[in-house]
Amino acid sequence: MRRKHRVMVWLLSLCLILGSAVRARAGGKISMAVEFVDHAAAAHIALKKGWFKEKGLQVGSFDNYITGIALAAALSHKGIDVAYMCLCPAILAYANGHVPLKVVCGTHKGGYGCLVDPKRVRKPADLFEAGIRIGCPREGSASDVFMNRFIEVHHFNREDFLKQVRRMPPPNILMAMKLGRLDAGFLPEQFPTMGESMGFKRLCDALDVWPGMQGSVVVVREDLLEHHPDAVRDIVDVTRKGIDVINSHPGEASAIVSAALQAEGSRIFPVKMTSLLKVFQVTPKVIESSLTRHMRCDVGVDPVMVQKIIDFMARLGYIRPFKAEAILDLRWIHD
Repeated sequence: MRRKHRVMVWLLSLCLILGSAVRARAGGKISMAVEFVDHAAAAHIALKKGWFKEKGLQVGSFDNYITGIALAAALSHKGIDVAYMCLCPAILAYANGHVPLKVVCGTHKGGYGCLVDPKRVRKPADLFEAGIRIGCPREGSASDVFMNRFIEVHHFNREDFLKQVRRMPPPNILMAMKLGRLDAGFLPEQFPTMGESMGFKRLCDALDVWPGMQGSVVVVREDLLEHHPDAVRDIVDVTRKGIDVINSHPGEASAIVSAALQAEGSRIFPVKMTSLLKVFQVTPKVIESSLTRHMRCDVGVDPVMVQKIIDFMARLGYIRPFKAEAILDLRWIHD
């Protein structure tokens, strides 16, 4: 339970730190937020093509957060109406932060990978070699849940494995690997694909250890759902349309997402990191490989899989278990 306490304390502290980054809803405008990864590709495509506006949805703000945990913390403020985010931190926000939210559709399955330095790690058991240093985002993040599933599938001793883990955001992990300070990292896409372009190797994907794992979802606050259900329906429709572009025209989709991530990177990273980040170019080629090879993009959400993830996070001590139906409202997926 101490781990759950750490997660809750960390979320609460982030709420205070990030309060200024969240803009309150103004008038009839909708505030949206995404993670700084290509998991939110459909949202970037829809924004670029003006589809939200075509539906009559006024997007007042469209903020990027460096991790899903940071976005989960920001959801505690009433300024965010809609978020494209990983399922695991959404579960944390609901269960521990008591954020009144609902998952209304998915964006992809999988979308996480274990990246390694091939000179130090060639197979899973090598991660237990003396001196191996492993990077992973915070407890409760989707990458962390994927890492814990990896530990379970390979029957590793979890306590011993976690002694080798350093906690940091995905860009920092990739940077530390490039500088030789980490030998492996559990990361969300697009970062493993970026790492491969830098000479690192992918040890496995999330779908290798957890077939059907729900990656990211679209969540809305319950007050938006209650007072503006047509807007939520339109958001699901626009998300589906964006995913259709990913699957039918991946080159076009990747160019849009690449440009959006490059532009946002210069805004959300500290000034002292910008020179190093020039090494990590989020190119259309990287994004296309990430979207088409390492995740399955669709709006579907399997309640059974969501329940499995909830139960697994509860076993890890991150949350108390609850029924998946409490967080799901999937009425528009099959409309």
